[in-house]
Amino acid sequence: MSRTEPVRHPTVIELRQYTLRPGRRDELIELFEREFVETQEETGMIVLGQFRDLDNPDRFVWLRGFTDMEARREALSAFYGGPVWAAYGPRANATMVDSDHVLLLRPAPAGRGVMRVPSQRRQPGAEAPDRFVAAALWYFPPGTHDGSALIQDRLVPLLGQTGPAPFAVLTTEPATNTFPRLPVRTGENVVAVLTSYPDENAHRRHLADTAAHALVRNEILPDIERARTAAPELLRLAPTVRSLIR
Repeated sequence: MSRTEPVRHPTVIELRQYTLRPGRRDELIELFEREFVETQEETGMIVLGQFRDLDNPDRFVWLRGFTDMEARREALSAFYGGPVWAAYGPRANATMVDSDHVLLLRPAPAGRGVMRVPSQRRQPGAEAPDRFVAAALWYFPPGTHDGSALIQDRLVPLLGQTGPAPFAVLTTEPATNTFPRLPVRTGENVVAVLTSYPDENAHRRHLADTAAHALVRNEILPDIERARTAAPELLRLAPTVRSLIR
């Protein structure tokens, strides 16, 4: 596999949620962080974050990024057609019940992308970061932009006033999946807001302070309620040792 500098400012991002066989999450994380981090990045992608879902002991959540859709096709072809996945992929797949819950995303227009430097990644054996990451997923009718504007232009600035500003705001990437061997969810219009906190209590305080803000309570949230198609999904995540996002 040729060594390529991984992208640091991805414009295409996968948010992947895996349902695992009971009790096997730590097994997958150990294998993933030993065998699948640098070897994926050698193809030009970047492994952005790996997480334990705090609400489901059998769910593993992770993100990876690419320069663009063609770079995604080339990187995934190289990795999944290469020797590392041939050697260790069957062991990883054996831990999984479902790996098709995948959102294909991009940085929101004029919003924040996920920017990380691989050299900042902790080495195996280090202590896990004592951080809490929240990923709020908002669902709106396909083909519309009102929901994205409500989140990005109205809610996100208030979040920055009442607590830590989100480090990324992402929306659905509408391009056709360039690597159909790995399915992604289609027909979606999602806005993902990702924020990092010192701990879960800080997240709770932030939510409470935001909800108590008069503009949020009286205008922004009611407008979002009218625009959305489903209840928002909140992922409560604990970064693993080697996660760049933390």
